[in-house]
Amino acid sequence: VPDFARARLDSLPARRVTSLLVVAVGWLYIVPQLHGAALTVGLTTGLPGWAGSAAVVVIVCLSVLSGGMRSITFVQAFQYWLKLVALAVPVLFILFRLGADGVSWTNGGAAFDFGGHTTGADSVYRNISLSIALLCGTLGLPHVLVRFYTNPDGVSARRTTLIVLGLLSVFYVFPTLYGILGRTYLPALADEGNADATVLLLPAQVFDGALGDLLAAFVTAGAFAAFLSTSSGLIVSLAGVISQEFFRGSIRGFRTATLLAGAVPLGLALLTNTQALAGSVGMVFAFTASTLCPLLLMGIWWRRLTAAGAVSGMLTGAVLCGGAIIAAGVISVGGTTVPVWLEQPAAWTVPAAFAVTVLVSLRGPGTVPAGTGRFLARLHTPERTLRL
Repeated sequence: VPDFARARLDSLPARRVTSLLVVAVGWLYIVPQLHGAALTVGLTTGLPGWAGSAAVVVIVCLSVLSGGMRSITFVQAFQYWLKLVALAVPVLFILFRLGADGVSWTNGGAAFDFGGHTTGADSVYRNISLSIALLCGTLGLPHVLVRFYTNPDGVSARRTTLIVLGLLSVFYVFPTLYGILGRTYLPALADEGNADATVLLLPAQVFDGALGDLLAAFVTAGAFAAFLSTSSGLIVSLAGVISQEFFRGSIRGFRTATLLAGAVPLGLALLTNTQALAGSVGMVFAFTASTLCPLLLMGIWWRRLTAAGAVSGMLTGAVLCGGAIIAAGVISVGGTTVPVWLEQPAAWTVPAAFAVTVLVSLRGPGTVPAGTGRFLARLHTPERTLRL
């Protein structure tokens, strides 16, 4: 992303701001992975949660230091299939048990519901805002974008993108099923604010004895595969950015950057709690959508984007969304209900970032870089035409 900002806008300040935001996004996204590892270790082994967080960072840093991008690519491919199987097998066993026992989708004799949530204005806003965060935020996630560098050409990258979308669609069927099954067997967890533990506790709730323990072990393996896969992609991406910006891209600098990329989020994870993991991940998506998404979309599709406009838009999104995240955290610590517009800020922070980007590009200082037309032509010309 920083390379794109420099090439598209011909601006070193734009590159520097983009680099800082990429690092911030990566660190913020690693923290929930470490929280998840802490929760998993605490529930399954009784060890202190920090052991799980530290284990993930140590394993990932060793993998990155010893093998770099190539090893991480193969490891992530293996971990996808591991976590898919590890999450799918327990769900299938539970569904078979439901069918064999003739269990209906009821909760204590009452019709199945989702915790009494209404479809009022707050709920509608929350769903819309979260959808904006997820859709736009995915565009700027470092560990997603870096995957395009592991394709030999543009045709392969587009084909890989379609395949990955299909694989992700298959994978995300299972978290949805876990949520539905959790409301059936463990409804109290959601009411107590411990819904993140549902996936780990569900198999033992349905099956007694060795089978329940075995299925719980499957789920635990899948969970750790997810933590390791995501964290490894993020750390190798951040190490590359930090190394290029601060250590001149040397091998020694990459190794130092790897340790830094893992140590900072580990410290943040140890200083914060593991509650509401899904919500914290959603906030990271909102931050990414409010900062990097305007740069990428408008840099690719809008000819009149300037460096001043891009930097202003990114900083606006960072201040607004970052302020909302901090404010929501402070309010929640005080025991007060967090307003929905702070809990899910993407619905207003993303449009604000786009608006500032456009206004400053049109009315602010600076001009469109001289090579913009040539850059966009190369960007949008089919690769086979470029070869000819």
